[in-house]
Amino acid sequence: MVDVVRQALRREPLSASGIFELPLTADGGGTGFGKPLKMISHPHRSTVPIFLAALGPANVRLAAEIADGWVPFLYLPEHAPTVWGQSLADGASLRASDLGPLEVVAGGRLQVCNSEDEVRAALEAVRPRLALYVGGMGAQGTNFYFDLVSRYGYEAAAHEIQEHFLAHRVTEAERAVPLELLTLTNLVGTEGYIRDRIAAYRDSGVTILNVDVHDPDPRRLVSAVAEWAS
Repeated sequence: MVDVVRQALRREPLSASGIFELPLTADGGGTGFGKPLKMISHPHRSTVPIFLAALGPANVRLAAEIADGWVPFLYLPEHAPTVWGQSLADGASLRASDLGPLEVVAGGRLQVCNSEDEVRAALEAVRPRLALYVGGMGAQGTNFYFDLVSRYGYEAAAHEIQEHFLAHRVTEAERAVPLELLTLTNLVGTEGYIRDRIAAYRDSGVTILNVDVHDPDPRRLVSAVAEWAS
């Protein structure tokens, strides 16, 4: 699909084989008379950056091979090399040189806090979403977020969250989310702490911060973070 989009933007005749077949053949549900066509309109540019959201090893490897950028979820900088390093390296070894370096987009909740109580309240606000993804986004054995958190080293907690969530004990599932996991997958704390976390993201390979800003003056905070990250 990524190749098809790039063909279209270059106004090339569209053709593809595999899961997506263009033009459709008679065996594939078409008339058999189709031929490759190119876009009628003229795009303002012939390329658009394509970023792939991926978590599993095969999809991360594919993103590193063919995409302009990779967007992980629940990114934990300290564990990223162990969890994804090999997939990223394998994909990069097959990457076309004209694509340039892979952009890595990650972040989380961004909030500057002035007390431990503020930090705890901000992290508690994130807890339900993490419980939902780890516990409810898929059945047992087919939940990518459960697998990811387990690979981070929180396997026991992941099982407890999922067991509660699938039994409709949502409050218990939320309580089972480790505070450490909430802390390390978000940027919540004092200015100094957030500066340190930005450095950790950068050192792990993140090139673009994608943050959910919580501040009375979001523009001011985003500008400050841009300065801290430079």
